[in-house]
Amino acid sequence: MANDTAFEMATSSIRYGAGVTREVGMDLAELGVRRALVLTDAKLAASAPVATVLSALEEEGLTFELFDRVRVEPTDASYRDAIDFAAAGDFDGFVAVGGGSTIDTAKAASLYATYPAEFLEYVNAPIGKGRPVPGPLKPMIAIPTTAGTGSETTGVAIFDLVEMRAKTGIAHRRLKPTIGLLDPENTATLPPTVAASTGLDVLSHAAESYTATPFDTRPKPDRPLMRPAYQGSNPISDVWSLQALRIVAEYLPRAVKHGDATARGRMLLAASYAGMGFGNAGVHLPHGMSYPVSGMVRDYRPKGYAVDHAIIPHGMSVILHAPAVFRFTASACPQRHLEVAEALGADVSKADPSDAGSILADRIIEFMQMLDVPSGLAAVGFTADDIPALVNGTLPQHRVTKLSPRPADAEALTGMFEDAMRYW
Repeated sequence: MANDTAFEMATSSIRYGAGVTREVGMDLAELGVRRALVLTDAKLAASAPVATVLSALEEEGLTFELFDRVRVEPTDASYRDAIDFAAAGDFDGFVAVGGGSTIDTAKAASLYATYPAEFLEYVNAPIGKGRPVPGPLKPMIAIPTTAGTGSETTGVAIFDLVEMRAKTGIAHRRLKPTIGLLDPENTATLPPTVAASTGLDVLSHAAESYTATPFDTRPKPDRPLMRPAYQGSNPISDVWSLQALRIVAEYLPRAVKHGDATARGRMLLAASYAGMGFGNAGVHLPHGMSYPVSGMVRDYRPKGYAVDHAIIPHGMSVILHAPAVFRFTASACPQRHLEVAEALGADVSKADPSDAGSILADRIIEFMQMLDVPSGLAAVGFTADDIPALVNGTLPQHRVTKLSPRPADAEALTGMFEDAMRYW
């Protein structure tokens, strides 16, 4: 089968600036929306960003309902709850106010309310059937309140499939929001722990997309519609990914330790830049390995997260694997690994290609230590006895694992999970 010779750049429209949240009502009206569903989580429901959104809708004379039952780190059950609410409400537009959990939940609610189907119909294969989104979706405006997932730019919705104890998702270009409103005012009160976790998600998004297998190494699809959202590294995604890494290097420590407006605003941009990169290139093993870790959490509850259940925040679960993964994958494309390390501030002027993996891993570990992230999987409750289950939970994540520049079988994954147990 011939390899592909094309790649596609798909992203949401983005508007950045202090106070742009107040424009959401005008945007919805201009999109022809008359009745909107506003989605958020219980903690944010009484927050200033949500109040601003509801006021803006009222000023435009729009009718709306508020759904505030989004679950932080959503599950298939919490998705179904939002889907049922959306399907019963006859909405012609959606607004998501929150982090990636809220934006992803809104994507799923819009999809299944518009094109009803059995839940696994659209879920990524081989876990689900991987059916493409049949047609256009209703307008959606995403208003992120964290600087991490980049979900406001992508056609990806991630959730925990509880029966499998692992994350999976739905991926299609038609899922991407119509507009992402990036308002630095909405991240001003983000707790330091949340800013660290979401910021490290930005780092890994960008590093993974830049080191993913190239777009022209995968088979050519029969039809353009069948070209995957995650296509592999490509010249346009590379630009966004590298710039996101440079912003992370300069502003993430400031955004966490000092929370100043400039740093928080730059990290909000970095999240979208990385989203434009990985939303078209894809991510690989750090994300694939993170999914069973999130699904198998026992009793870990991070500081700064007001949740009533154990979670390992997504950005944390991803970065815990990144050093081990990049040590493993660097031999496949050492120059790209060195370029990532350089963008993150490492001196690679005298680096030997054979050292690329350790240089990048060491630089990521420096960020983890600087931001007081757990020192490895053991610090969030895992032991060596869990590794077989973690490997089994990673192997079905084909959508991302197949983008690794170096193929990873069960034996290789075992080695990486062992490496990720403790870094210092």
